[in-house]
Amino acid sequence: MLHPHDDSHAYRFCPRCGGPLERRMLKATEPVRPVCTRCGFVFYIDPKIAVGTIIQSQSGRIVLVRRAIEPGYGKWVFPGGYVDRGEPLTSAALREAREECGLDVRVNIYSYAGRAPVIVVYAATATGGTLCVDDESLEVLEWETSTIPWDDLAFRSTHEGLRDYLNGARHPIPA
Repeated sequence: MLHPHDDSHAYRFCPRCGGPLERRMLKATEPVRPVCTRCGFVFYIDPKIAVGTIIQSQSGRIVLVRRAIEPGYGKWVFPGGYVDRGEPLTSAALREAREECGLDVRVNIYSYAGRAPVIVVYAATATGGTLCVDDESLEVLEWETSTIPWDDLAFRSTHEGLRDYLNGARHPIPA
């Protein structure tokens, strides 16, 4: 069964020569990969990296934004998004927090082990800024941990990341 973000089946032609791709098992320990039947190019479809920030506000609440885009329109998430090519992960986390909810944050590393895309979640503390929304968010709210809308979270990674964070799974960045 394909993961919703696995679009490897959508590629039909070689990006090098335009020849048809077929799925082949190259090594027993690896997934089936698209291979060009004309030039032999192996099309490695690498995962996209995403970052998220579980932000504790200065009042001790958790900051969540309600999505204004699909997937998950109208559902709650912690601020996050895809890392741009060449952008350091921490810089992407700081940027996404600023863009999606208007806060400046201090981050700790928290790795979320999931499927494609690879999601790195940071435990963050608000250090400044003013809560606001951008074009990807309908609203932003601070939640007491006892009132987090568990049944209205957008993604499995949001649910599991928040659950693990609240259970103490935080890994500080070494000085």
